[in-house]
Amino acid sequence: MTQSTDTEEKKPIWRRYMLWGAPIGVLFVAFIAGIIFWGGFNTAMEATNTEKFCVSCHEMRDYIYTEYKGTIHDVNRSGVGAVCSDCHVPKDWTHKIIRKIQASKELYGKLVGSISTPEKFEAKRIHLAMNEWERMKKTDSRECRNCHDFESMMPEFQKPRARQQHLNAMEVGQTCIDCHKGIAHSNIRDRAPEEYLEELEAPNPKFARPIPPEYLESLARIEAKEAADAEAEKAARKAQQEAVQAQIAAAVESAVAEERAKANGESSEAAASGGGSDVGANIDWNAVASAELKLFYPGQASFEWVQNGKFHGGARPLTKGGDKCSTCHAKELDAIGSKIVAGGDLEPTPIPGKRGVIDATVQAAHDGENLYVRLQWADAGHNPAPFVDGGKMDPDNQVKVAMMITGTGIELGDQVGCWASCHADNTYMPFAPDAETIAASGDVAARLNAEGSITKYLSESRTEVEVKGRRGKALGGWDKLKPEEEIAQYLEDGTLLDLMRVFADGSATNGYLLDRRVVNDGEIEASASLSGGMWTVVFKRPLNSGAPGDVPLESGKTYTVGFAIHDDYAAARFHHVTLDTSLALDDDSAIINVVKQ
Repeated sequence: MTQSTDTEEKKPIWRRYMLWGAPIGVLFVAFIAGIIFWGGFNTAMEATNTEKFCVSCHEMRDYIYTEYKGTIHDVNRSGVGAVCSDCHVPKDWTHKIIRKIQASKELYGKLVGSISTPEKFEAKRIHLAMNEWERMKKTDSRECRNCHDFESMMPEFQKPRARQQHLNAMEVGQTCIDCHKGIAHSNIRDRAPEEYLEELEAPNPKFARPIPPEYLESLARIEAKEAADAEAEKAARKAQQEAVQAQIAAAVESAVAEERAKANGESSEAAASGGGSDVGANIDWNAVASAELKLFYPGQASFEWVQNGKFHGGARPLTKGGDKCSTCHAKELDAIGSKIVAGGDLEPTPIPGKRGVIDATVQAAHDGENLYVRLQWADAGHNPAPFVDGGKMDPDNQVKVAMMITGTGIELGDQVGCWASCHADNTYMPFAPDAETIAASGDVAARLNAEGSITKYLSESRTEVEVKGRRGKALGGWDKLKPEEEIAQYLEDGTLLDLMRVFADGSATNGYLLDRRVVNDGEIEASASLSGGMWTVVFKRPLNSGAPGDVPLESGKTYTVGFAIHDDYAAARFHHVTLDTSLALDDDSAIINVVKQ
């Protein structure tokens, strides 16, 4: 029989107890080692996520970092900045490790010097940018959404254009990188092929999300506030206008007396300007509500420009989403006009002192047979155009007013209105042909009655209109004229812009825009006068003349119209224009309600 003795040696406590088949001491040591390893690994991982590490190589420091400095992601009023890793490295562990592994190949680029000089970097820049755009597109701009989230956005603190586009993005499945390129570095989007951008920036239904109730509530609050502010501004403007009207009435009475004196053979140096002063005399304008029109300065923003995503961020919402120009821009015309008129890409020949917007009022009435329209706006004095001898492009006309009514079958016609006729190869536009080129076109020049310049036209009248400018092609299509029989069919079908123009002396023309600007024998009467610092233009035309080129106006229909004012002796594109504006007979849901009297 075996007996134990007190002298038998006991195992150390760290070996005496077992867990998962291993001594507890071994597991403890492994646990401590794991913590040390994990801490070291994580410390190293985070060290590679710092701005200091990212710009430690000269390629990043000298090229990318210099562009980032001073941007909204570097410094801002809130003091919340974003460093390199915030935008380029995922936060969650799994995707972070994947991104780090992918980034290891960038070390190879460093070793072989693939972007070691400015020339090498610029040569590869678009390729590097496209890689990053594609990565962010695949992940629904995951890194952007670490800080920016649709659910946390408040439309009350966004510009009207931004709030509308974010609303569209949630509905159709757009993601941040679709619109926001070049926000921390130079924007090189225009170097990418147009076909590539169209595919990359197309909405992904998987990214669509329900609109948060908080967003809609905030949107309702700001729209209510803006509506109240607009009403208050309208009331103030009306009071001011009534005061001016009293001055105008006195001036008109004096002018009538002087005209009578002239009729009796007496001379007068202060004869009233304008002809046909009895136009609209049967209309009680005091009983006709006025609509506010804000006409802004568009510079060289052509129909091609607004459809080209390289230049215009709203191109996709316009051409693919069905948005109107006014959807995004109606509430920011003051800023847009002031920016363009000051000079830049859209205005290479600015006129010092020219105003960015014209605030006008419009009233419209009918008597069952004729349309009557009255526009009024404040005169702004003379600011000479520096590129014209004498400073006046049209010395005979201090002002000209145009109204265009959109016909049927015009591409984007209801969305853009008269913008459909403004092309990049019209007079004073960036791709306008010179007189020699026009003369050399032979039959085309003859058909267009073109003598040195190309007037506005509709894309429907051309076999091809270049919008993208690919491979260096000129924008527009002035010389790609369709056969005469097709143009005639468009005229018969009403695919045109009905164009009425009133000049400073009260004379007027009625015509249309199709293959060119045509003045026909359409009926129109008008008057124009400047009194008390206010211009007043009134014109009259039949509701339905039945004449070619006249868009018939009928009850129950809503029409898209546009207005243009050439003030200060301006000509060609140096005018102010409205965005798409609705007009209807006896329908107060339209911006311009043509009331019956």
